[in-house]
Amino acid sequence: MQLNEAEQALLDGKGGEAARRAIEMQIKVGDFFQAERFVVVSSAHVMADSEALGEAGIRFLEELADLGGRCSVPTTINPRGADFVHFQLLGQPEDVVARERRIVAAFENLGALAVNTCINYESITPPRFGEHLAWGDTGTVIFANSVAGARSNFEGGPVAIAAAITGRTPAYGYHLDQQRQATVTVEIQATPREPSDWGAIGCWVGRQVSDYWQVPALTGLRIQPSITELKQLGASLASYGSLAMFHLVGVTPEAPTLASAGNGHEPTQRIVMPPDGIQQVYRSFEPEHEQPDLVVFSAPQLSLVEIRRIADLLDGRKVNPNVQLLLTTNHAYRSLAERLGFVTRIEQAGGLVLDDVCFYILHTRELGQRHGWRTLVTDSAKLANIIAGYGYNPVLRPTAVCVEAAVSGRLPW
Repeated sequence: MQLNEAEQALLDGKGGEAARRAIEMQIKVGDFFQAERFVVVSSAHVMADSEALGEAGIRFLEELADLGGRCSVPTTINPRGADFVHFQLLGQPEDVVARERRIVAAFENLGALAVNTCINYESITPPRFGEHLAWGDTGTVIFANSVAGARSNFEGGPVAIAAAITGRTPAYGYHLDQQRQATVTVEIQATPREPSDWGAIGCWVGRQVSDYWQVPALTGLRIQPSITELKQLGASLASYGSLAMFHLVGVTPEAPTLASAGNGHEPTQRIVMPPDGIQQVYRSFEPEHEQPDLVVFSAPQLSLVEIRRIADLLDGRKVNPNVQLLLTTNHAYRSLAERLGFVTRIEQAGGLVLDDVCFYILHTRELGQRHGWRTLVTDSAKLANIIAGYGYNPVLRPTAVCVEAAVSGRLPW
């Protein structure tokens, strides 16, 4: 890689040992991906829950802080694996919480914003068109690339914190124009009517196009989706297809037309999602039992609008005593939802709104074993994909159906 004067100074140790180690790691990553140079980033976002980090990862963060490492750009971190207020209600042990507290302390010592959110693009560091980022969470990256037109690869945790310290990242992949052009045209003949339907579209497409380096261009949708719907679409595409970018023709900024999505190049493949494609996806998630063990709204964390909708659906109703109802969001949105009365309404119905966590990183295998949880109903296609690996029977359904399952204690379909 070609280094400028500032980057060479970091490699020579003039910015301190932590910065030297950080850029040395980044150079190795850049060499692997045949990057020729660095680009300056505006912000970083790091995935770093205790389940993923382990003891070695936590020590890595603590050592960087002890060496004087400091974030040089605004840096946010992903959700934790424990809610520090409600962990006892879930039966999580103290040692899990202690590890999460060490992670938060290490990040704060590094100068990161310990906001514990996977929707930083909504509430903390909204991405701008054309700016370079070093973000790690897949849902945040695909939103930034696609909806905002910013530029980031999926940055692994150590490399994301390295970018936070150096303020730059290797210029490869989605930082470059040629990687961002559409490679696959997907004609969507199905009609989405609510946010979970957009997640189902992402599931269907991701099952067909499962390659990080592919960029689908979605056509045929004559609907202007909301931010919530785009969030669900992107998170699902990233989960099922490992995709880091999509174009929604006529909606996303780099695809006012199909021709512009390809940037002068014709996509090499064309697939068609049939009119019943959304229902196909829902039917592919079959419950083992009519009675769910828990209903979860999570992955990505909920916005204030999503929390209000669930509160409205629960008004005047009670969650079945045999079903656990959980919602996850970040501290900022939970505080606002509490002030506006949404949390009280949900809790009066028998639900629990968790703070700064996301369900699938909540040490869910252990929680399932502890509580006997197996059949999980959710409106998140992303969660339905991931949670099966933790021993759950996931059932993807629209939001209102999920609420009905929580209240009645059985799945209506």
